[in-house]
Amino acid sequence: MLQPRICSLQAWRIGRALLQPARSYATAVEHAPSPAFEPAVHADSGVLQSREPRRDKFVPLRTYKPRTPGLRHLKRPVNDHLWKGRPHLKLTIARKGQHLGGRNNTGRVTVRHRGGGHKRRIRIVDYKRYLPGKHIVDRIEYDPNRSAHLALVTRVETGEKTYIVAADGMREGDEVESYRSGIPKDLIESMGGVIDPGMLAAKTAARGNCLPINMVPLGSQVFNVGSKSQGGGVFCRSAGTYAIVVTKEEVEKAKGIEIKSVTVRLQSGELRKISPDACCTIGVASNPQNHFKSLGKAGRSRWLGKRPEVRGLAMNAADHPHGGGRGKSKGNVHPVSPWGTPAKGGFKTRHKRNKHTFLVQDRPRNQGKRRPR
Repeated sequence: MLQPRICSLQAWRIGRALLQPARSYATAVEHAPSPAFEPAVHADSGVLQSREPRRDKFVPLRTYKPRTPGLRHLKRPVNDHLWKGRPHLKLTIARKGQHLGGRNNTGRVTVRHRGGGHKRRIRIVDYKRYLPGKHIVDRIEYDPNRSAHLALVTRVETGEKTYIVAADGMREGDEVESYRSGIPKDLIESMGGVIDPGMLAAKTAARGNCLPINMVPLGSQVFNVGSKSQGGGVFCRSAGTYAIVVTKEEVEKAKGIEIKSVTVRLQSGELRKISPDACCTIGVASNPQNHFKSLGKAGRSRWLGKRPEVRGLAMNAADHPHGGGRGKSKGNVHPVSPWGTPAKGGFKTRHKRNKHTFLVQDRPRNQGKRRPR
């Protein structure tokens, strides 16, 4: 005779099971997807940390018990320090004209796979950072329009608030400063009235500070890097990105040795020359675990404004050049778009020797082939 499983349990186990509190809908579980090191669990924080020192400290992702199918594969970075309220409304504008689903002024779809999405507001971010003086970080905020986080900072002298791209590790109460408008007099006086490059780098090259890139020591990690002497940062603004200062080209002049240009290595491996007065921020862009996340269900892509994509191989021959045929085959042709243009970035129109003026070394290109390990 079959009996319920509870009857075969011991009495103390039955009592413990009945006294346990009811489980919540979704329970967060700290999980490290990379088994490259042996983790040690701390009961106070619940965060996995490595017993052996590593060059890059890995913060685990937050997973959930599969109460629903959408929670089974959901993975999110652990960002408990983010601001829980609304943004600073004076530094935001309405996101109008962006909900047209990829359509132009005549109503035709010019960009596919766009549509829907949650309501958003555009944050006005200060990429130039010309305002000198100390700034206090009020809070770190999530921005739905970018992968990196933003920091709301207040200028000490005037109380003016601005948004900047937050550096990894930046928290509420930190002090950041911009030296793009020049070196303060009190800093020069503290060095004895003479600018000492080593002492200057030690006092200015702190996380979150904005500097002209000629003041940054070689080998430093910087983000929000500009390309011209005027204007804001254009490189390395997404989550977890950074550039490395490689070399500084010096030229002798009547006044002395001046820096003509600075070479940086971007995330793609490209070496690029930029102006010595271009801006940059010390550190790494915030939210470096962003590329480990998993949305968990198709509905979250729709919240981000992404419509479904269908492979050309799955279409009919009348709908796509890769469609039709027997079995999964695109007919031994190079990958192309629905209109016949090459899928690998379109037709190649630039000559190989016609490189950009500021390009020192192009990024490695494999043209769809696997790179040798």
